[in-house]
Amino acid sequence: MPQHPMSASVTEMPLNRTQFDLQPLFEQVQNIRDLGGKITSDGRRIQTGRLLRSANPGLATAADITRLQRFNIDVVIDFRTEGEKKLLETPFAEVFNWVADPIMVGNLSQRSDLLALKNGTAQDSRAFMIALYRDFPLQYQAQYRRFLQLAEKNRNILYHCTAGKDRTGFASLLLLSALGIDHADIIADYLESNRTNTAGNAQLLEQVNKLGLSAEVMVPLLSVEAAYLDAAQQVINDDHGGMQHYLEIVLGIDAALIRENYLESV
Repeated sequence: MPQHPMSASVTEMPLNRTQFDLQPLFEQVQNIRDLGGKITSDGRRIQTGRLLRSANPGLATAADITRLQRFNIDVVIDFRTEGEKKLLETPFAEVFNWVADPIMVGNLSQRSDLLALKNGTAQDSRAFMIALYRDFPLQYQAQYRRFLQLAEKNRNILYHCTAGKDRTGFASLLLLSALGIDHADIIADYLESNRTNTAGNAQLLEQVNKLGLSAEVMVPLLSVEAAYLDAAQQVINDDHGGMQHYLEIVLGIDAALIRENYLESV
């Protein structure tokens, strides 16, 4: 099995609770963090600098790209649709092996109608998000299977969507579960998006306020709640006999191989 030395930039990272927070190191890459450092249920640790999650890295500055190159990323997985992308992202695509594998429910596409949002409630928004998450394990198995197959191949991976919280959050649930991280720690990592997206969400709320949309309705769409990810987990439990069965039988993933690839002794 090939060895992947810890990136030099990892040594600069402050340890933030259950994960390394990379965001202070970047100028334009939001909600970025390293899954490394987490301790598994059997007492091993995820290697640092190997598995990164983020919001859209496509608008990275030259300095951001240089820093990301230090991680020796093998592949960048992009869960966004074509409509979410911008022309300014071309330089990033020229530097990294950037692979599009879109998940169509992202970017709140089903709630884009302004009239529906203006007439909606916070409860409506939360119900939409719960339904969104319940779709992830049912409708997008092919995309998430391909993502986890890269982990089986021992790749250094950066994976993302637009805000790095929903499609990316579910991908992290699957990957961290395969690696043997306790569910409570997975939820803790998931909820970090509320902190790391604070500035961006404030800007978005300011913009939508000008369109007559209330913060009360928008906040459940822009933030994450444990109930969202738990809704996806419940579908996996109820429809597929639990996470292990879902990973190994439904998706056909060798979780033991993924653990061999990315875990180390403490």
